[in-house]
Amino acid sequence: MAAFKRFEEINAWKKGRSITNNIFQVIQNSELRKNFALKDQLIRCSISITANIAEGFERNSNKEFCYFLAIAKGSTGELRSFLYVLLDNQFIGESDFKQLYQESLEISAMLSKLIHYLSNSPFKGPRHKKP
Repeated sequence: MAAFKRFEEINAWKKGRSITNNIFQVIQNSELRKNFALKDQLIRCSISITANIAEGFERNSNKEFCYFLAIAKGSTGELRSFLYVLLDNQFIGESDFKQLYQESLEISAMLSKLIHYLSNSPFKGPRHKKP
């Protein structure tokens, strides 16, 4: 796995950014925009994915990075749970649900692989130093 120089290079962050934009589109194009509590929770958990990847990246060690990646992974699960609420209450249709659900699974898998890689990496301290 190549070293990242910026968090924007991380594929899970890119995919998280995409799903956040898709969630904003769903909100704008449905009655969900009037449901302030649910809308707020959706925005918070989708933004939390990319924010925690970025924050963890900017920390000084793989251990801290993994911690924030795990939080991002949790937020991805939270978002996936909310997708069922959206589907069950007809805020989104089956095709939008499937697309967003699949995206969230891909993000979770990417985060799991990155956590596994970093946990087994010989680089344990500051990322800019050699093992």
